[in-house]
Amino acid sequence: MKTVLHKADSRGHANHGWLDSHHTFSFANYYDPDRMNFGVLRVLNDDVIAGGRGFGKHPHENMEIISIPLYGDLEHEDSMGNKEVIKEGDIQAMSAGTGVFHSEYNKNEDKEVHLLQIWILPKKRNIDPTYSQISMKLEDRKNKLQQIVSPNGEDAGVTINQDAWFNITELDKGKSIQYTLHDPTNGVYAFVIEGDASINKQKLNRRDGLGVYQVDTIDVKADTNSKILIMEVPMRF
Repeated sequence: MKTVLHKADSRGHANHGWLDSHHTFSFANYYDPDRMNFGVLRVLNDDVIAGGRGFGKHPHENMEIISIPLYGDLEHEDSMGNKEVIKEGDIQAMSAGTGVFHSEYNKNEDKEVHLLQIWILPKKRNIDPTYSQISMKLEDRKNKLQQIVSPNGEDAGVTINQDAWFNITELDKGKSIQYTLHDPTNGVYAFVIEGDASINKQKLNRRDGLGVYQVDTIDVKADTNSKILIMEVPMRF
């Protein structure tokens, strides 16, 4: 088993006033050659957007972009004709493929929106762009795994163009679960959204991340009430 630990206070940070963002991996003006990716996981941004503000129309290509709102309402509009609002419990995925423009704004003027935005390198390049969105039941992640992302529409969650699976769990203090990899050549990156947890006995706190690979399973235990994102991704690309 091999691991890589990213403590919350070691992340890159940019506060633009309207946007307060923490970067687990190199992004924009934050660059660390040792923090470029974990396998095909390229970006993990922890963003807080002020009321009524957001990202104007901008392009992406050949990237899988997953947005996970933690609270508030985020309005998305893109060049494929989609205009949607996502909130806690919703999962959004966009395969940028040959190219797409989109914008993201806080729907509300009077409160912040907080989200995780994740970029995954694609399995196939230059595909036609696609958009998907799904609403998940929050109770279905209580003390168990709730799958929110999978490849090729073969299982629960939104579909992305990569052999990757994401799960969220909300564990009560003292509860444990085990995650079994779909492919033992993959790795798992666990991100503690809230609380304190132990992953394969490595203690983690709020917003810490741990990459684990060369394993078949990982063991997750909640040291306090915890919310954890588990991302299984290919290590080769």
